[in-house]
Amino acid sequence: MPLQSIEPKRLYRQIADQLRALIGKGEFVTGARLPAERDLARQLGVSRPSVREALIALEVEGWVEVRTGSGVYVLDRSKRSTTSSVEITEWGPLELIRARRVVEGETAALAAIHGKRRDFDAMRRAVDAMREQADQSVMPLDGDRAFHVAIVEASGNAVLVETVQGFWDSRYGPLFTRLGGYFETPASWRQAIAEHDAIVAGIVSRDPTAARAAMHAHMDKSHQRYSASWRRARTA
Repeated sequence: MPLQSIEPKRLYRQIADQLRALIGKGEFVTGARLPAERDLARQLGVSRPSVREALIALEVEGWVEVRTGSGVYVLDRSKRSTTSSVEITEWGPLELIRARRVVEGETAALAAIHGKRRDFDAMRRAVDAMREQADQSVMPLDGDRAFHVAIVEASGNAVLVETVQGFWDSRYGPLFTRLGGYFETPASWRQAIAEHDAIVAGIVSRDPTAARAAMHAHMDKSHQRYSASWRRARTA
């Protein structure tokens, strides 16, 4: 028998595969509520964020439904005419935030050292655009992207620029979009904008330590927002 190519799988996909197989075998019947995240994490020996990413993937693919304030329930797939799938290369949203913390903490520090007035102006314009969109109850993703790109461009490193832009391309993927649909609210965006103001303050004061710390704090708080209890989803 010829050897089959090996495809490395992201952890959340491995978890989703196990849950999908159990659903297919009838371990969890249509309408059944899955165990709580903490219980699944304990049984699988993984983190709760990884379980959450797996559940979001299963929801995107039509296997389960997340009911805020109640739980995650198995759907009847026999009546579905079409199905969605998550690309095998898509990063998990919470894992992506952790990676961004590492990289963008350093790009913020570099921006404080190497940034020029035009870079600082671009950061401020991006935050102003975010604030204007948020005040209109529009998700300010474009301004958010422009802000983080302005920071990395101030570093003067083309590899880092492409890396951060790649992070943002993943930000628009179905997993992050679905997860954001539960936890991104006008209140959460106002919090993020205030965190951006702190990052700008560290950068324009030419304080790389403060800039790095402010970016780390922003990413930590972002991770906390997306990791909150489902009962807190969609609350202002």
